[in-house]
Amino acid sequence: MANSHILVGASTNPLQPVVRRISTSDLYYALARGYDDFAAFPSHAVFLCVIYPLVGILLIGSTLGTLSLLPLAIPIATGFALVGPVAAIGLYELSRRREAGLDSSLSHAFDVLHSPSLGAIIALGVLLMAIFLIWLVVAEALYMEIFGYAAPTSIEQFITGLLTTPRGWTLIIVRWGIGFLFAALVLSISAISFPLLLDRDVGAAVAIHTSLRVMAANPLAMALWGLIVAVLLIIGSIPFFIGLAVVMPVLGHATWHLYRRTVEPDRNPHSGYQPPHERPRRSAADFPSALFPTHWWGKSDIGENG
Repeated sequence: MANSHILVGASTNPLQPVVRRISTSDLYYALARGYDDFAAFPSHAVFLCVIYPLVGILLIGSTLGTLSLLPLAIPIATGFALVGPVAAIGLYELSRRREAGLDSSLSHAFDVLHSPSLGAIIALGVLLMAIFLIWLVVAEALYMEIFGYAAPTSIEQFITGLLTTPRGWTLIIVRWGIGFLFAALVLSISAISFPLLLDRDVGAAVAIHTSLRVMAANPLAMALWGLIVAVLLIIGSIPFFIGLAVVMPVLGHATWHLYRRTVEPDRNPHSGYQPPHERPRRSAADFPSALFPTHWWGKSDIGENG
């Protein structure tokens, strides 16, 4: 039953979300609303996303300190964005709450831990991490195929061989081609998956399928969205990933609003789910009914409306 809930949500026969057609104006709308959310609570967003560039710096720093891992420095830098949708999950939640008129203080970014879709969110995050690791394996295999198994003798020798030799340019071109395919795959399965899971208890399989349907219904617009994301991430990564502390929040909030433009609203979205300690206390007079969850009696103990 638990596995079924992760895949298809609360319903054994889930209704497929209705997908809309969008235009480039919807992309600009999403970006504008994303920036508006960022401007409303920039300190929240920077705090949530500062760990993302720090992890990137640490990963690349570890490869520079070990010559045998040096060929993975660039694949890590370029492929780290594959797990970006996971890093932005708290931002989606803040945008969801702000849109619904709920309290959007920083602590509520972690309310996703109490989402009915938490299992599906984790499963989708694990899938993206697996894709990232597969990308690293493929990138390393390509390097060995072209340059052999010997590790670079120095950083200078590695850079010279990569940028000034036919083998180096072959590696760059092939890696970028394959990297594009990995990026297209991640965009296709996660473009609106995480926001959808925050909004509805539909399960990972339905979320991925809906994201694919959005891509199929709007190929040009979503391709442009992918290009916008890639360009902004590249700009934010120079230098040393520092700009990602701003780019990531804006893109994260914008992704929520893009979801709103591409999928028809649900009549019964998740309400403002709260941690257990925030739920109203019951008195002794409620015994024995207080022993049982209130939803058994057709009521809700959630104090906020979504």
